[in-house]
This record gives sequence, structure tokens and C-alpha cells, in this order.
Amino acid sequence: MPANDLKELTAWLKANPGKASQGTSGAGSASHIAGLFFQKQTGTEFEYVPYRGLGPAMQDLVAGQIDMIFDLAANSLPQIRAGTIKVYAATAKSRLVSAPDIPTVDEAGLPGLYVAPFHAIFAPKGTPKDIIAKLNAAIITALEDPAIRQRLTELGQEIPPREQQTPEALGAYHKAEVEKWWPLIKAAGIKPQ
Repeated sequence: MPANDLKELTAWLKANPGKASQGTSGAGSASHIAGLFFQKQTGTEFEYVPYRGLGPAMQDLVAGQIDMIFDLAANSLPQIRAGTIKVYAATAKSRLVSAPDIPTVDEAGLPGLYVAPFHAIFAPKGTPKDIIAKLNAAIITALEDPAIRQRLTELGQEIPPREQQTPEALGAYHKAEVEKWWPLIKAAGIKPQ
């Protein structure tokens, strides 16, 4: 892509509708939804190229077969650090601890373009509360380990504050995410596969 920053990328995409391609990990994936959100927020158009995961999409991005992807920091940071791909912004409210030199979307000129896939551990509906409490306590203990925290940070993972590491906080966050993304998914006609 000829653009050097997010504003230039948006301007180029607007001037060249349908000429760019975005790799996704499939219809309805986080990378696909991020692209839809970007298009909606910027009034741009580009083609989607579905892959069986973002690993193959990253290979094609590095090889110049596609123009862009929306990816997790954990997947992209090695390529960014190697200088094989450009990074325009982190789709987060604050800079990544693992890559503080990457501007946020707010700083790069697209305020509010937040896309933050999250990792969580879910249990089947009806799992007894004492089992949920034991699992949660074990996860909290693991996330307090300095070696684990350091490794997750190196991988670009953001660890939520302790008060957000509860089943109730996860439930509220998950509900808010569904409410945020469902209208976009529905409008795009994405069906479960």
C-alpha cells in the first residue's frame, strides 16, 4: 500500500474503491468484522479474501498478494518488528504495552475504531458455580505469575485489570460486545457456518 499512515490509507481507499484487498480468517471472523467496521466508519470499499486462518493471510500479505489485514498484535508483531509489513494503528483505546510506538486509532485519526478481540475461558451452561469459582481462581493465579504476565505481554496480549477478571465482568463485557457487533453482522448478512 502506498499509504504511510492511517489517514493516507483511508484517503487512498476512498480514491480507489474496490481496488484493495483485505485478508480475513473467513466470513464472520473477527478480522472480517473489523474490516466491515472500518469500511462503515470510513466510507471505503475493498474486497475480502477469506483464508483458513490469519497465518496464511499473513503469508500472502508479506508476499504482496493481498493489501491488508486486521490482525491480533500477537500474530503481527513479529512481522512488524522484522519490517516486512506496515502497521497503521492499534485498534485499541490505549497503546499496546508490547508495542508502545504504535499509535492508537484515536491518535492516528480514526477515533473510536476500537476492535479488540478477547480471549476467555467459557464453560458449558449449567456448570456449578463452585466449579466456575475454582476455574476462575486458577486463572487469576496463573495471570498473577510474573513469567506468564511477561510472556503474554511479549506476545501482544493485554491482561485485563484484576477487577475485570471475574465471571460477572466477563459476562457483562461479552453482552456489550454482542450488542456492539450484532447490528453490523446482521446488516452484512453474515450467517453462522
